[in-house]
Amino acid sequence: MSAASPEPCAATVPPAPFSLPPLPAAMPSTPPDVSQVLLPLGGLVGREVDLDAFLQTLVDRIAITLQADRGTLWLLDPVRRELFSRAAHLPEVAQIRVKLGQGVAGYVAEAGEPVHVPDPRGERRFFADIDRMTGYRTISLAAVPLRDAAGAVYGVLQVLNRLGGGAFTEEDTQKLTDIAAQVSTALQSTSLYQELQRAKDQPQAPVGYFFNRIIGEAPPLKALYRLVQKAAPTDATVLLRGESGCGKELFARAIHVNGPRRDKPFVKVDCAALPAALIENELFGHEKGAFTGADHRVPGKFEAADGGTVFIDELGELPQAVQGKLLRVLQDREFERVGGTQAVKVDVRIVAATHRDLPRMVAEGRFREDLYYRIKVVELLLPPLRERGAEDIERLARHFVATAAKRHRLPVPRLGATALARLKRYRWPGNVRELENCIESAVVLSEGEILEEHLPLPALDRALPSTGPATPETPAAAPDAPLLLPLAEVERRHILRVLEAVKGNRTAAARTLEIGRNTLARKLKEYGLADEG
Repeated sequence: MSAASPEPCAATVPPAPFSLPPLPAAMPSTPPDVSQVLLPLGGLVGREVDLDAFLQTLVDRIAITLQADRGTLWLLDPVRRELFSRAAHLPEVAQIRVKLGQGVAGYVAEAGEPVHVPDPRGERRFFADIDRMTGYRTISLAAVPLRDAAGAVYGVLQVLNRLGGGAFTEEDTQKLTDIAAQVSTALQSTSLYQELQRAKDQPQAPVGYFFNRIIGEAPPLKALYRLVQKAAPTDATVLLRGESGCGKELFARAIHVNGPRRDKPFVKVDCAALPAALIENELFGHEKGAFTGADHRVPGKFEAADGGTVFIDELGELPQAVQGKLLRVLQDREFERVGGTQAVKVDVRIVAATHRDLPRMVAEGRFREDLYYRIKVVELLLPPLRERGAEDIERLARHFVATAAKRHRLPVPRLGATALARLKRYRWPGNVRELENCIESAVVLSEGEILEEHLPLPALDRALPSTGPATPETPAAAPDAPLLLPLAEVERRHILRVLEAVKGNRTAAARTLEIGRNTLARKLKEYGLADEG
């Protein structure tokens, strides 16, 4: 990916993402049927642009259905063995955490059984500290577990204080259980659930964030997520720019599935994979008799995507003769098939991507200036992997380890300290795609633990960070150049080799190095390995 995108001007950025289904102004006299709780939210299930708003609205509707004053969606943090409030009516505090087994919600998560408490006074499972912290008085509550497809508990739904007085009943608890089954199905289609599962399988890794299957929390990515939130619900044309392998297609799909055309086709055209002579035919199709062998009419990608989105990958490879036809589609939403004379109307959204420097190509006369300005209504610059930081590299690496092991039906290997350190300091010219292929190779070659020698990476002297940004013009070090390293780098490599030799035992490593264990811990923290065992 390239450098992070600056915020576009107000005229470029479309307005607010989308509006959530409105809540009733007052509590209905007859609560909605349990089966209708998720119905108004069906269009949002599985989308990620506004997951927080979706979850909060979900809790609102659950409270309305159960005639409750407050509702809470708790999720299980598998690393800390705690429940945390993910969406809740909690105006007093940002979030509440309770230990597994603590309070009614903690008991439900641990025991896996529903509970209703008509009166919390004298109830041993009731955790009064939360009321003391918030100043809220709980009079009655009900809570039920959230289970995944395998039957494992990963969260809790809870409601507090029945409106109009009275207590929650067994019937209310059964209603809440039925709702929980719907909610669980919806949540399992989101990246939030995927991240909880990843954290459970790999507790040593930093807990990250999935955005439409895009993994990462680096500031440049978060800025991009915000821009996608603004652009996706519109029909605005989007141009994605960034280095090869940085995830442009994932962002294109995120824009499509979170927009108004999500139920229509998403059609990709890779201009780099097609001979220049065939790109026009691929995009626009041809008429019968257009050329030798054209014995019938063939529609192109634009017709196939009617009503949906056309993703034009590697736009910079588009021949100039075809650029004019694309400009016509952008301006008039019409084109002519190859060999045809009749205009074909089409309703599509266009998302394009390129790793080329389009402004330079415009200046050199290799790309039409009018097309460039027409296609970059919203322009997103994706950062390269090396600019996303060590934590994102680790998140991605551990995700790819689990994915590759599952694909090849192998046990999930441990990612060794030296291998992880090597991954973090490598510059990744091929970006996320290169990292994924590297990890897949290492998973296949390793035996229980991925070591540095399992990584198919260049020599260490080429992996060291450069003093400036990488460019295609930057020459690589000569293969036979002497390896001259700073003293700090020599020390770092020696410490990591010793740590690997003693199989990660820090006490033994400190003893071998003749330094204190705290000194070793401090140095490992400097290397980005503070949480490694």
